[in-house]
Amino acid sequence: MSRAEDIRAAALELFTDRGYRATTMADIGAAVGIRGPSLYKHVVSKQALLAQIMATTMENLLDLHHAAIATTVDPAERLRRATEAHVRYHARHHAEAFVGNREIRSLEQPHRSEVLKKRAAYESGFRNLISAGIAARRFDVTSARLASYAILDLGMGVAVWFRDDGELTEDAVVWEYGELALRIVGAHTAPRPGGP
Repeated sequence: MSRAEDIRAAALELFTDRGYRATTMADIGAAVGIRGPSLYKHVVSKQALLAQIMATTMENLLDLHHAAIATTVDPAERLRRATEAHVRYHARHHAEAFVGNREIRSLEQPHRSEVLKKRAAYESGFRNLISAGIAARRFDVTSARLASYAILDLGMGVAVWFRDDGELTEDAVVWEYGELALRIVGAHTAPRPGGP
C-alpha cells in the first residue's frame, strides 16, 4: 500500500473503533508511524479523510451496481444481481459500512451534501429497477421506494453480523439475499397477463 492508503486504512480502523470525534490526527499519525506536521504532507485534515472514505464507499457501490445490471435486461435478474453486488460489498467491507452509517452526521458541508447525493443516486438505482419490473408486470409491490429501502437494509444488516468464519459462506448469504429481494418485490417468472 502507498502511504496515503496506509493513512486511510488507519483512519478507517480508528473511526470504526473510537468514532470520528474521539480520533485525533495524532492518533492516525501514530498508527502509521508519522509524527505531527509530517502527516499533513499526505492528508489535508481528519475531515478530508472521513469525506474520502465515505465518498469512495459510495462510488464503489455505484460502480458495482452499474456493472451488475449491465449484464442482463431481465428485470428480475437485474434486481437479483444488483442485490447480490450490494450484499457482497457489505459482507466484505464491515468498517466502511459502519463508518458510513454512523458518521454521516460528522461530515461537514460540502462533503455531507456530496455523499448524500451519491446515496440518493444509489437508492434511485434500486428504485428504478423495481419500477421497471412493475411496469413490465414482473413485480407485484405497492411502493418501489419502500421496496428499495428494504433491499438496501438487507445489505447494510449483513455488514453488522456477517463473519468469514461464520456458519454461512459469503456466497450462500449473497444468493439467499438475492432470493429475498425478489420476494420483497413479489417477482414473477413471466409477465402477468393484463393489468397496467
